[in-house]
Amino acid sequence: MKSRPKNEFSRQAEVVSLKDGIQALLKAYRLQGKMNEVYVVSSWERIMGRAVALKTQEVYFRNGKLFVRLTSAPLKHELFMAKTRVAEIINAEVGEALVQEVVFL
Repeated sequence: MKSRPKNEFSRQAEVVSLKDGIQALLKAYRLQGKMNEVYVVSSWERIMGRAVALKTQEVYFRNGKLFVRLTSAPLKHELFMAKTRVAEIINAEVGEALVQEVVFL
């Protein structure tokens, strides 16, 4: 088998895993925070449980705050009383201080 001649324009990059490459790309374009927000919204049922998810109408982020629209007033009150714990659970899930405040609507 004939080897290719190396010239000055060929790529000489080290081998990087796909995971590391994607993480470097997210860091370079400062998209990791947005990806974590999308992850929290899409994983809301898994993070908070099916009972809460069934009573949840909408989940979205704005300026570091997580807004959750609920259809149950008793659940809203219960979660309001534990909103710092909810923020801790979510931040532990993503591994960074993503949620500064949780607002239940």
